[in-house]
Amino acid sequence: MKTIGLIGGMSWESSAEYYRILNQGVRDRRGPTASAKCLLWSFDFSEIERLQHDGDWPALTDRMTDAARRLEGAGADLLLICTNTMHLMADAIQAAVAVPLLHIADPTAKAIRAAGLSRVGLLGTAFTMERDFYRGRLAEKHGLDVIVPEAEDRTTVHRIIYDELVAGRIEPASREAYRAIIARLVDRGAQAVILGCTEIMLLIGPDDSPVPLFDTTALHAAAAVRIALED
Repeated sequence: MKTIGLIGGMSWESSAEYYRILNQGVRDRRGPTASAKCLLWSFDFSEIERLQHDGDWPALTDRMTDAARRLEGAGADLLLICTNTMHLMADAIQAAVAVPLLHIADPTAKAIRAAGLSRVGLLGTAFTMERDFYRGRLAEKHGLDVIVPEAEDRTTVHRIIYDELVAGRIEPASREAYRAIIARLVDRGAQAVILGCTEIMLLIGPDDSPVPLFDTTALHAAAAVRIALED
């Protein structure tokens, strides 16, 4: 079994889900006493969040590449960034280490393509929805047509993530807001919706959407399990 290195703590709420899904996945495949071999580097998200909103991406890249090198040095055979937003510096992180980095967008896109879908809505932080590092990979590498909410809805999605979900707060009013935003994406032609922030799955599930939801956390972790257990 390969050792999975997790760059987490962004937030720890979703990192805990990664740990659960990885271990459940290995147990399901290997038997009731089996569990994942993994290493976790967990950031203080308050520091990361401040740098994100200050726009200090070079400092964030330095921290992320340092974490990747530490995990590689500790014996990780495979790296996962346990957040969608910080894939903004995925190329720099991969360049800093010799072990492979599993990009969160790739297993998500493969699952969408396997379902026969091509036009998808994307929910995530403003950084993920508005910058090209994520949408561009989905479009250019996987041929997906990606649409994002209108500006006011993007503000709502971002605010709920940072004010509530990363703090473990699950508010019924916010669930209703997300449901309405998803409905508007569907009205614009979305055949499915990507939950492109690793905390959104804490708030939204299949019953909240008229179209399929693709949970990046679950898909990313499941793909890591498959790679870790390959001969």
